[in-house]
Amino acid sequence: MIQQRTLDYRLSAHEIFARIRPLGHPILLDSSRPTATAGRFDIMAAAPDRVVSFSSEGLTCADQQGQPVPVSTQDPFTLLQRLLDELGTPHATNDCPFNAGLIGIFGYDLGRAIEQLPQQAEADIDYPWLLVGRYLWAVVIDHDSGTSRLVWHSKADDSIEQILALLQSEPNPETSPFSLTSAFTSNLTPDQYRQALNRIDDYIHAGDCYQINFAQRFAARYQGDPWQAYLKLRRVATTPHAAYMESPEGAILSLSPERFLLVESDGEVETRPIKGTRPRGHTEIEDRTLAAELQQASKDRAENLMIVDLLRNDLSRNCQPGSVTVPELFSIETYPNVHHLVSSVRGQLKPGARALGLLRDAFPGGSITGAPKIRAMEIIDELEPQRRSIYCGSIGYISSCGRMDTSITIRTLLCQNSHVYCWAGGGIVADSVIEEEYQETFNKVNNLLSGLSDQP
Repeated sequence: MIQQRTLDYRLSAHEIFARIRPLGHPILLDSSRPTATAGRFDIMAAAPDRVVSFSSEGLTCADQQGQPVPVSTQDPFTLLQRLLDELGTPHATNDCPFNAGLIGIFGYDLGRAIEQLPQQAEADIDYPWLLVGRYLWAVVIDHDSGTSRLVWHSKADDSIEQILALLQSEPNPETSPFSLTSAFTSNLTPDQYRQALNRIDDYIHAGDCYQINFAQRFAARYQGDPWQAYLKLRRVATTPHAAYMESPEGAILSLSPERFLLVESDGEVETRPIKGTRPRGHTEIEDRTLAAELQQASKDRAENLMIVDLLRNDLSRNCQPGSVTVPELFSIETYPNVHHLVSSVRGQLKPGARALGLLRDAFPGGSITGAPKIRAMEIIDELEPQRRSIYCGSIGYISSCGRMDTSITIRTLLCQNSHVYCWAGGGIVADSVIEEEYQETFNKVNNLLSGLSDQP
């Protein structure tokens, strides 16, 4: 049912992606760098045989030619599970995480299909809440073994020779350079940000919540090819859960450092929430001091622990009793622009539980909502001027073999209709200092905003 063909490992993920990009709905899950916890695999695919889109307008499914496919449900998770089940359950191997299955984005606003939420924030970005393709083939690069392969389901047999020929061809070099045509501006003034945080403080002291993840959005106008923008950002932001996704609805450029949910083929589950951030230092001594300060900071540790407890509860809904543990607490992960405080929560799926069910029940990730989750989402909708769209959702794959790996879409940009959007936020707790929280949002995305603003 699943076949493989060895490819030349010297061909990079970006070179392969450029070749398959013209096939339509291309997606790249880009590890950016090998690390102890992520970064082993790059996965590229295009030309899905089914594309599922869901928004306030309802649920649609289309075939490879864009023609509508009838659906018998309005629940996107039910439809996605059916599409996955049609592929069967091929044997999983440790060296090939994805053979055929689902890849795409689950936007933050998909939470509106899961929970009853208010409708206060303006919905000014017309992008689906969910956009997922069923991909019958993919190129998988394994950086641990130094191998590259084309894997495909028997449903794709007729197209494999064409894909192999495309992989061996020279990519079309004709692409327009990316450039901004206006400066980035925020949807919040400093005074509006301050007022929102004061309101959050009121909610915390009133007992409504313990923590709220509050964000501001930056927007600019652009011209040119978003893929060129991604290549530019990839050079300044090496993160283990990067992704580039392109469709008629827009292009997503994600440089995320955060894993949402990993499900191994044996049912082992992991989530790695990030809570706590410091900028990198200008000298080696300053850099080490900032990292050590973050690891010992009582506020950041308390903030991290709140989300760990929330995620333990979320995972427990689909994991075996007693299997949910916290093997890693308050670790430091370092990236080109920031240090992060990261923990790990693990569990074992119950018999009969599925990866998509876990995703639904834990969505959106607690690290980017707050605690308690539903009340936090209500407050976010009240205080953030516009809906989050793709921000703080998730990008990833669910393979027919049962494996799933997804990110949290922070450090993520959306290019649509000559506008580029980027978001940044942080967890607000009782002892948050407004000026420090405001600066932290810039620390997180300054390298992305300046990376696009700088000329090549």
